[in-house]
Amino acid sequence: MTNPAPESIAPSLALIEELAREAIATLPAVFRGPATAIRLRIEDFAPEEMLEALDLTDPFELTGLYEGVPMTEKSVMDQPLQPDTIWLFRRAILDEWAERGDVSIAELVTHVTIHELAHHFGWSDDDIATIDPWWE
Repeated sequence: MTNPAPESIAPSLALIEELAREAIATLPAVFRGPATAIRLRIEDFAPEEMLEALDLTDPFELTGLYEGVPMTEKSVMDQPLQPDTIWLFRRAILDEWAERGDVSIAELVTHVTIHELAHHFGWSDDDIATIDPWWE
């Protein structure tokens, strides 16, 4: 049996993380520094407790999630309880990618990553559109 061609293999957790880190590396400098301090977690699916907390029953509905306190709500007096984290869910991302059929996996991972960063930075929709022209 021959090995499958690389383009026929579903992107791995490691590749999804690499694409997310590349998206962060291309941010304007003012956002790049703080964004690199956010922990990235790449999993196949959201944990059951997370889905329950969001009132979701289908794990394919959640491609990413920001877990933390937005910068606009943080105080220097606050003690962090846990690191700010961006979760990306590979199987849900792959499902959306396959359904769309009109974007690359890199474009979709970038979009999801930027959207989750928006929650961290407290960005408006206009801010997101400036950084990520997904909606154009």
